[in-house]
Order: sequence, then structure tokens, then C-alpha cells
Amino acid sequence: MLLTTIRVARTPIEAMTKYRARYGDPFFLPMGNGPIVATAQPALIKELFANRDTSLYGSFGFESTRALVGDHSVLMMDGVEHKRERKLLNPHFRGERMRAYGEVMIEATREAFATLSVGEEFVAIERTTELSLEAIVRAVFGFSTREEITVVQRAVMATLRAAKPYLLFSPKTQIAPFGLGPWATFQKHSKALDDLLYAHIEKTRASPDGREDILAMLVGARYDDGSAMSDNDIRDELRTLLIAGHETTAVSLAWTLYALHRHPEVLARARAEVDELGENPAPETLARLSYLGAVIDETLRRYPVVDVAFRKLLRPVSFAGYELPAGVTVCPAIVLVHQDPTIYPDPARFDPERFLGKKPRPHEYLPFGGGNRRCIGAAFSLYESRLALATLLREFELELLDTDELPPVRKNIVLAPKGGVRMRLRARR
Repeated sequence: MLLTTIRVARTPIEAMTKYRARYGDPFFLPMGNGPIVATAQPALIKELFANRDTSLYGSFGFESTRALVGDHSVLMMDGVEHKRERKLLNPHFRGERMRAYGEVMIEATREAFATLSVGEEFVAIERTTELSLEAIVRAVFGFSTREEITVVQRAVMATLRAAKPYLLFSPKTQIAPFGLGPWATFQKHSKALDDLLYAHIEKTRASPDGREDILAMLVGARYDDGSAMSDNDIRDELRTLLIAGHETTAVSLAWTLYALHRHPEVLARARAEVDELGENPAPETLARLSYLGAVIDETLRRYPVVDVAFRKLLRPVSFAGYELPAGVTVCPAIVLVHQDPTIYPDPARFDPERFLGKKPRPHEYLPFGGGNRRCIGAAFSLYESRLALATLLREFELELLDTDELPPVRKNIVLAPKGGVRMRLRARR
């Protein structure tokens, strides 16, 4: 169990590829955070995603992740409670509500790269983290002043830096002997973030009128029975948005910049598509660019940010000819599906053409999971990625310094490019 846990945590693609080749599909993984049955068979994944029985599958996250997002996060809910929470949250991440944040996302991108001088080297993931966190903070709280934004950014980043991957992999590692050690450090920063969030929740409850930010929407939201969310409930959803929401987008943007600049022909075509729009195109126009969207889709296929999706069994079930007991987690292995040559010929090749005019089947392309537990912020993340990438192509010329193949490494709960992608600003356009 210990060896398997370490291998899957450190090198999930290599480990799961090896285990699948040796044991077949599905295959069993004894893990420190519970027993897992993994599969990369589209037919089995379709079966999992199609099942809407709320009494069958438990929360997306393991017990150890409660420390990061809280008990009432939509990621941690089961059954009817999870369905109820998604129904309440969904409207705030779709349609007009999401598009209202377009200008915020473009401005955040410009600001993250504005301090760079021509010829200056930088690490892409540091800049994409800055822009993604700025965008989500402004969308969540509606802040307009730099001081307010910076205070929240620092609190979130301090919490994330203290959240070492091994602390989130098993509750057994969440100990602080004599009040010391990494877990104690995490708890200190986590409490500071909570204090900040509770203060803003209280302030918003006192004066919610005329605001269109996500926090104001959560304060004003009502369940079907007319009840409101408690301060603790809102706190947990805010933590989920701020922590899980921004990091996945930041990592996928870093991977996209890496992939684009390794393939000059793809970069040239994407830039030409953006330039054809002329000056000051509307955010919605940028978000509809077909080739740009295909580049992002192919990046999420070739370099998925998360390695598996989770379905924890709340009761025994028959699956692929096996009788699985309650407590087992069944996982579609995203990293294996996306590298399947029968679905994606020559899967190691970066080829956005795969997604031009084609909509992949949800059980064969699953960067955001699927079914009734698909990432609730998927549309928000894709919208932000398109606007950020379009802005960078329009306004900056970058050069990739990491020309070799970068392996993915575990960064908290996501898979990020090793070293963060070193680049240089060549010119401003």
C-alpha cells in the first residue's frame, strides 16, 4: 500500500500505465487514502457517468481534503445534499452571470504580465497563478482596490504553500505533535484565511444590495425550501472557489503556453486568428474563437491537470464483473484515457485539429470529470483560459526557454509542468 501510494502520488501516469499493463482493466490500487479501482475503458466510464443514483456515489474528495475546502464544500457532499447544493450554485457559473467577468479576466491577464521588461525571464506558472487568482478574487468579492485584492491573494497563497501534498493524501499525516510541524503551519494559515472570509461574509450580509459578485449572490441565494446558506456553508464554498478554482486554471494555462511555444505553426495560426479580430474585440468574441478553443482543449487532453475522477461507493455494487463493497472508490483514469491511441491516434502529438468541428464524447474526454459530479466551475475556467490566452497572443510575444519535454509533477492536488515553464518576454505587441 505504501509503495503504491507513493508511486501514484509522485508519477501517476507512469504508475497507472504500468499497473494497467500488468493487471488489466479495471485494476486495483491499495492506497493510503482508501482502496481504489481504476479504469480507462470508455464503456465503463460511460456507465459510471450515466448513473445518477444519489445513494450510490459519495463525495468527490477524500476525507483528507476536508482540511482544504471544508465539510460543506460541494466537492465533499454526498447524495441529495450534493444535488441540492449544485442546483443552488449552478446559475452563478453559467450564461450572463459568467460573461459579466470577461473584462475582469482580461485586465487580470494584462496586470500579471505588465511588470515584465523586454528580455526578462520568468516562470509561466507564477504569472498564470497571479492572473488566475486575481480574476477569481475579483469575481468572488467584487473588489476594485489593489489593497483588498492583495490581502486575499496573500492569504490564499500562504494556505496553499502550507498545504503540502502529503498532508492532503491521508488524514494520518494531519498531525501536529506539540503544536509544531507542517500541519500546524497549515492550520495557522488556514485559520487566517477563514478569519478574512468570515469578515467579508459579515460585511456582505450587512450591505448586499447593488452587488453582482459571487459572494453577494451566495448571501442572497435560497434553497427550494426558502432557507439561506449559513456563514460556515458560504465559507466552505468560497474556499473551494479560491483554492481549487484558481489553481486548476493557472496550471492549465501554463501547460498551454508551453505547448503553444513548442509548436511554432500552432502558435502562428492561433495568433493570426486573434489578430483578424482587429482592435478591442469584445470578450465574447474572443471566447468564440474556434482554433484558440481547440488549442486549449488539446492541451487539457495532452496535459490533463488532474489524473483521476472519483466515485466513492456508498453501498456495494457490481462493476465490470466484480462485486465491489461500499467504501471502494471507482476512478476513471483521465491520464490513461487521454493517451489511448484507439481514441486519439498518435496521442503524444500535440494536434488541436482533433477538436476542430468535433465534439468529443464525454466518456472519452474528461478533463473536468463527468456526470453529475462534473466540475461546477468548468465553464468559468474555460472562459477565463480563452480570454487570458487571447490577450497574451494579442499583446505579448513570448519565448520558451524549456525546450525539452517537461514531465508533470504533483502540485497540491493537480499535475503541473516541472519547473513551472521558463519563458522570456521577447516583445510587446
